[in-house]
Amino acid sequence: MTAEPIVQRPPEPDWLAMTTEELLAYREAENRFRASAAARAITGEPHPDVVIEWRDLALPGRDLPVRVHRPAAPEGALPLVVHVHGGGFVGTAVQSDWVTSRLAALLPAVVVSVEHRLVAPDHPLSDAVDDGWDTLRHLVRDAGTWGIDPARVAVFGESCGGLISALAAIRAREAGLPLRAQVLVNPATDATDAMFGHPSVTEHAETPTLTVPVLRLFQRLAVPPGTDARALSPLHASSVSGLAPALVVVPTHDPLADHGRRYAERLAAAGTPVRLSEYAGAGHAFLSLPGLVPQAEPAAAEITGFLRTAFAADPA
Repeated sequence: MTAEPIVQRPPEPDWLAMTTEELLAYREAENRFRASAAARAITGEPHPDVVIEWRDLALPGRDLPVRVHRPAAPEGALPLVVHVHGGGFVGTAVQSDWVTSRLAALLPAVVVSVEHRLVAPDHPLSDAVDDGWDTLRHLVRDAGTWGIDPARVAVFGESCGGLISALAAIRAREAGLPLRAQVLVNPATDATDAMFGHPSVTEHAETPTLTVPVLRLFQRLAVPPGTDARALSPLHASSVSGLAPALVVVPTHDPLADHGRRYAERLAAAGTPVRLSEYAGAGHAFLSLPGLVPQAEPAAAEITGFLRTAFAADPA
């Protein structure tokens, strides 16, 4: 039996001086590492009682890969959790297998993680936002084929995926698609020029998992000149009332900590049920790093409990 070759993580680039070619090469190398066996020591092992497979969704104008987590012995139609990984211009659904497979096993539920189009000069953030919403709508429409209960659906996103999930929840309200819950973990909620003015961005400008130069590259790629950034920023949405109940998970040592706090405040002010849960000492992306960050375990347990309660509740 041949051992899997060791995949090395690429060196950190000069974020603000990257060319498009350098960005794409870095993304390919970094995502290869995140999907490798070597990365499991950091990102965690999948739950043993879950079957994981890649599938392609036929969405308008494109086929989109999704990573499906399903209990090995499902019984009846299961709740659906649509998950969106973090990363913005880099990242893969595989990096979140630890938490997504746990949810599938312990709720139990079908958890579908969206391999959305990553931000690049030819793919602004709006493409990823459309991928999140179109996946949610497709799965609910074809619930019977997927073994899903369309009356028990939630969205769950991390970092940029939190932004995508928050906007999916807003679109769901506008389309009359009922959601039981939304879970937003260290979410980016402000893609406007004001995103750098939050105090946490200054206080935690240089952390091991997120820095201001990375955020500046993200915004430059995500919001091309002439784009109305407010349409891509849940914090500046015209209305956040009448949305699904939210759990907003904020690690305190994160440049985006205030993005999550301010969005939770805005949800509460609009009358949307919301729980803000802060994890002291944790950094950005901590939920995807259970091998390094002890707070990932209690955060995953809190998310599981929140969704279990939401799915058990009387929707009326």
